[in-house]
Parts: sequence; structure tokens; C-alpha cells
Amino acid sequence: MVHEQKREDEAQAVIAYLRQPEAIRDRAQQLFELCQANKLEHFACDLSQLDAVAAYVVETTQQAYPTFEVPFHSRWRHFDAGGVARLAEFNQRLQRQYDDPSEMRVEVARSQLDLAIVSVFLDAGAGNQWRYQDLSVNSLNPPVLKRSEGLAVASLRAFEQGLFSSDSAFSYQVDAVKLQQLTLDNLAHAFQVKGDNPLIGLAGRLTLLQQLGAALATQPKRFDNRPARPSDLLDNWMKEAGLTLNAGKLLTDVLEKFGSIWPGRVEIAGTSLGDVWPHPGLPHTQLGENLVPFHKLSQWLSYSLVEPLATAGITVSDLNALTGLAEYRNGGLCVDLKLLIPKHAAVTSEAHLPGSPIVVEWRALTIVMLDLIGDRVRHLLHKSPEDLPLIKVLEGGTWAAGRRIAEQLRPTGAPPITIQSDGTVF
Repeated sequence: MVHEQKREDEAQAVIAYLRQPEAIRDRAQQLFELCQANKLEHFACDLSQLDAVAAYVVETTQQAYPTFEVPFHSRWRHFDAGGVARLAEFNQRLQRQYDDPSEMRVEVARSQLDLAIVSVFLDAGAGNQWRYQDLSVNSLNPPVLKRSEGLAVASLRAFEQGLFSSDSAFSYQVDAVKLQQLTLDNLAHAFQVKGDNPLIGLAGRLTLLQQLGAALATQPKRFDNRPARPSDLLDNWMKEAGLTLNAGKLLTDVLEKFGSIWPGRVEIAGTSLGDVWPHPGLPHTQLGENLVPFHKLSQWLSYSLVEPLATAGITVSDLNALTGLAEYRNGGLCVDLKLLIPKHAAVTSEAHLPGSPIVVEWRALTIVMLDLIGDRVRHLLHKSPEDLPLIKVLEGGTWAAGRRIAEQLRPTGAPPITIQSDGTVF
């Protein structure tokens, strides 16, 4: 019994470690050191390209933000895609739901949190073919959106129409009851998916939302007996954190709250770890020692919760504790600008599963490169980490630069490395 308890305690300690942003950087750094020693099978690194990459990122940033007043990298930037002020209209309609100003601030924040959470969980790569027509703007000549912006606007319109709410009198929420009732047809209709307009990983996205609903349904019943919502996290943060919430705790809480929704991933002691993958180059003498955490969607979500939390009066501190996002735009930038060098043709000529050593190496090295690029960008702009945190470098920034160079090099704008996506990672 004592031995079993010790093993359980060790397992819980490993799980807790892998849910911290420090673990993401630690394990990425280990693979970077192997890369520097030429001990990785799939990638080399040419740090002499850092200055050129940083200059490209600065140039890209200046095109969108000439004064370098860069907003946070978050889901909220995508809702106004194409220059349409959807977010202002959304907030105005939302605020009209409440008569009491003191009640309004927190309840608006809850709805914003629900929207951000469901939208991010639907934000894995859409593929090159999918398009979304925003008929709410102009039914005769609607704006046509694609990729992440299209997914954002589609999720916003679905949210406004009550797709995720079981309360017919209030559409501006996400709740456990409705999430579990969602069908593939519901999601396909909301995202305008047809035979000639396919969306990669649609079934995977549905499973993620259904499992989110199931996870929420296991939470203790509220005193008002209403269905659980993702934004119920706000109650804990207002109670425990007060007016300031550390970014590392924000990420850990997100992972603990929603960790069970991720399908078919690595587990320790029956706990699904989410976006965490083994790499054969790391030692495996102790539990979890060979695992590399990324938590891309969960960190993207954490970044996207900063603004709704501000609505509720909570400031997120130490944002630089979070890492860059290990996804195909940031990673593609590093490959396309020769900062990361594939060691063999199969890296770019074949499609790879998210858990393959090729993808794990690519993503881990991207985490390290983003920190280095961020330092060089700040140096070029004479900015401090406080003036230009990583969350702004990403927005200005590396993500936009990754898309820009991809469109310059390939007609479809696809990344240089192809992922076999299930709609739940990238």
C-alpha cells in the first residue's frame, strides 16, 4: 500500500510538472541541445539566420502596426477579419441583455470567456480548401474568409445563434447540456461544410466539444441548478486570485479543467496529458522523462482569456511565463527562412502525424526559436520584455510572418511541412 501510494504521488508530481509552462521550455531546450550536438535525426539549426528572421518579423509587424503598438496575440484579433467590426456589435448586443451595470461586467465577461473557449477549441487547422461566407454581413455579396479567421467568424456566428446554448432565451453562452447534444450535421451546417467545401478534422472537432460538455457535466451542481459552463472557471479565479492572476496558474487551471477532453493521447495514472508527446532522443529511465509538452491550443486559449478576464476586473500577470505557440505558422517561418533545416527530403515531401518524431522535433525547436527571435526583435526595436512581451511578438509578429512567407513561397500558402490533422492539435 505504501509503495502504491508513493507511485501515485510520483505520477501526480509528473502530471503537475508537465502542466507548467516551465516544462514546455525545459523539454524543448533539451531537444535544442541535442540539435546543437547534431544528435537529432530530422532537423539541424542555423542560428546565423536569426538576425534575418528577426528583421523579417519586424518588417511584417510594421506593415500591420506602423507605430508598433501591437495588441495581444489572441482569438479576439480574428473576429474582425476583413475589417468588419463584428466584435463591437457582439459586445453591444451582449451588454443590452443586462439592466444592472454591476451585474453586466461579470456576466459579459462570462459570455466572452465562453466564446473564447469554444472558438479556440474549434481552431485547429482548416486546410487549404475550406471557406466561410459571412452571410450576416451581406447575404448577396458576403465576405469570404478562410483558415483561422474563417473558423473564428464561423464560431462567433454559431455562438450568436445559440448553437452551444441549451437556454432558448439566452444564446450567448456555452453549456454542458448543449455541447453533449451537438451532432456532426449541426457543426457542418454552422461551418458551411459541403462536398466541395471540406473542413479538415470536422469529426475530431465535434468529439472535442462533446467531451468538453461531458467534462463540464461532471462538475458539482451549482446552487442555481443551471447547466455548467466553461466560464464557471471565473468563479474560482475571482475567489482565489482576486484582481491578479499569474499566467502560469491560468494555463495550469485550463489544463486541469479541460485536460480530460483530449482524445487518445498519452496518459499517466489514467490522466490524459493532452498535447504532450514522446521523443525517442530523450531519456526514459524515469516516469514522463521522455515526454515533450506543447499545450498549443491551451496556451492559445490562455492568451485569449486575458481580455475577457480584464472585462471582469482581473489582470493576468507574468505573461512572458507562457511560451510561443508550437504550430505550423511559427514553425513554418523557422523552416522557410532556413533557421531550422530539414535533414532529409521526407520532412517536407510526406505528411506526418502530430506524434511523429519529425513533428515533435519541429515543434520543440520552434519553441526555442521563438524565444530567441523575440529577444532579437526587442533588440532591433529597443524594447524591453515588458514593453513587447512574447504575446505581442507572436501577434505582430512571428505568426503573421509565417503566413506571409508561406504565401510568398507556395501558391496555396500552405506550411512547408504537412500535418495529418485530426482537428484537435493545430
